[in-house]
Amino acid sequence: MDGYGFLDLLLFSLKAGASGKKRLILRFGDSALYRQILRILQEAKRRSGLLRDVRQLTLIRGISCYAAPDAFTRKWSSIIRMEEDSSVKIHALSRSAAALEDGIPWGVRHIQAPEAWSITTGHNVRVGVIDTGVDNSHPDLQNSVSRGINLIYRSVPPHDDNGHGTHIAGTIAAANRLHGMIGVAPRATIHPVKAFDQNGTAFVSDIILGLDWCVRNRMHIVNMSFGMQNRSKSLQQAVQSAIRAGVAVVASSGNDGRSSEIDYPARYGQTIAVGAINKQGRVASFTNRSSLIDIYAPGDKIVSAWIGGKYREMSGTSMATSHVSGAIALLIAYKPGLTHEQIKELLQTSGKPLKSSKAPHQVGELNVLRLLSAADKLY
Repeated sequence: MDGYGFLDLLLFSLKAGASGKKRLILRFGDSALYRQILRILQEAKRRSGLLRDVRQLTLIRGISCYAAPDAFTRKWSSIIRMEEDSSVKIHALSRSAAALEDGIPWGVRHIQAPEAWSITTGHNVRVGVIDTGVDNSHPDLQNSVSRGINLIYRSVPPHDDNGHGTHIAGTIAAANRLHGMIGVAPRATIHPVKAFDQNGTAFVSDIILGLDWCVRNRMHIVNMSFGMQNRSKSLQQAVQSAIRAGVAVVASSGNDGRSSEIDYPARYGQTIAVGAINKQGRVASFTNRSSLIDIYAPGDKIVSAWIGGKYREMSGTSMATSHVSGAIALLIAYKPGLTHEQIKELLQTSGKPLKSSKAPHQVGELNVLRLLSAADKLY
């Protein structure tokens, strides 16, 4: 098959009745064929409205489309890898209105981030937050947020219409010591990547596009506070590509209280997988846990920024993941040039022993001072 043959096949599939169509991701093993297909697609989009919603997923040599899977029969299986474009949900549980009682939330204090600010604040570290967007007008985030992208409505800035992404951004890098809250890495820069809609739902293809943006814009860290239970090979390939490009990828384990498995993408062996602890330093009852968890961090009753200049208390492994992303920002500013693998090793080896017996004994909880001390010894 050449590029024109694939275009004919794709157009045939796009013309199928709505009942036979699904959201699909198609990946191509041959890079030369893929380049040809992209060139032909670009030309054909000007002539056919059917191709308007076909999206390029260059990070994985793929495309996403709404088409009939039956068109891509077994005879194309050596050329095209096809999977359904599954939905993904943000990892958060309860949310309630909250007043900011202390400018430094309990989780930020618990991991001893303030004790490290005399030597590192995350300055010049770029954190891509693939989420619901960020309210960059929030007083605590006005100096912490830079340009990003809205993957749902490309012509609109990545404003948060849910609140989850703003909460995550606040824990990572809020910087309003006098009148508001301060996050783990107050001088890190948040780049909002809006892939999730108002209901906190996205598709795998949106996440892949978000990772692609983060790679092209040279993020140091990507925070992924979301998950799903089914494995996507396309998403795994995108995560691997991002890590090879030098991005530290941090993902939440999920909130179903499972004791033997965690959600994807945290379940991919390459990511930094995060579980949650409560104020007592014990593994939170809601967190998924398994031997794949790399580090635990505060995730229960976390107060952070919210849309409209407000604050909310939320629980979930999402909240734990944002603490870890902030800590990594402190680490990268302190020891520039660390790879994803080195960061993951440092988190694993520096963890403070857990009080709970519900997790493997070798896995600990996040502590910034121990993390920086381990980096001093090893690198």
